[in-house]
Amino acid sequence: MSSTQKYRGFRLPRKQYITERIIRGLLFGSGILSIFVTISIVVILVLESSKFFGYEDVSLIKFLTDTQWTPLFADKHFGIMPLLVGTLMVAFIALLVALPLGLLSAIYLSEYAKRNVRSFLKPLLEILAGIPTVVYGYFALVTVTPFLQKLIPGLGVFNALSAGMVMGIMILPMVSSLSEDAIRVVPQSLRNASTALGATKFETTTKVVVPASLSGIVSAFILAASRAIGETMIVAIAAGMNPTLTFSPFNSVETMTAYIVQVSLGDTPVGTLEYQSLFAVGMALFVMTLFFNLISHLVVKRYREVYQ
Repeated sequence: MSSTQKYRGFRLPRKQYITERIIRGLLFGSGILSIFVTISIVVILVLESSKFFGYEDVSLIKFLTDTQWTPLFADKHFGIMPLLVGTLMVAFIALLVALPLGLLSAIYLSEYAKRNVRSFLKPLLEILAGIPTVVYGYFALVTVTPFLQKLIPGLGVFNALSAGMVMGIMILPMVSSLSEDAIRVVPQSLRNASTALGATKFETTTKVVVPASLSGIVSAFILAASRAIGETMIVAIAAGMNPTLTFSPFNSVETMTAYIVQVSLGDTPVGTLEYQSLFAVGMALFVMTLFFNLISHLVVKRYREVYQ
């Protein structure tokens, strides 16, 4: 038997050939497993959600248009609007905090900070991503809310404002890190050309570097939005669990993820209408995050810059 084997057009020693085949098999298996898990989750969501809509008292039209969500009460209503509005409002407040701070910190770290300053500040900023979300939730409840109550008289203990603000702090490292990566890959030749034409550092950054990295920055924003929509513990602790349709950030709200936590606590019998409702909410949450991910893909594809 030959001591070498042909692999992708190259003759490799037998030991290296076997190693390459094993690594290739492991990578292929990991990819197939990821796809299988994803498809399984979607199939389970669809099947369990169909059971919810199979009940006589539930219809897709009521689910999308009714303004009350009370599956756990005696007077049952199945309109997801209060949960949808609560979820989007908390996520919007979080993005108002995270996007400007994240983008500005990314620009500073990439374009203005010295190497030693950047090597110190970036890990320090990314520590925020390692804090458990339950800690963020109690930070919002016992620190941020009392502070806001001094500024806003009448603000309730549970409110969307403090939950959204703290969630914005939580996703700040994601926005900053991904945006900085997008900015740093802009070729230095573009910066040099702009400087050679007489542009200042600020003009080069705002009119050349940031537009050139726009696809990556927008992608970071949308990924952060998806992360904010799917966050659970902060909203479950700080925003309350009041499924009321309101557009005021000073009121208590309930988000989709908070409702899923509420049903999953164990008090709801498995297989009942109330239990099946969590899969319907999960399906709506999945569709919403999928929509944002598709937008992210289209934006990246539309504005992607390829440099030689």
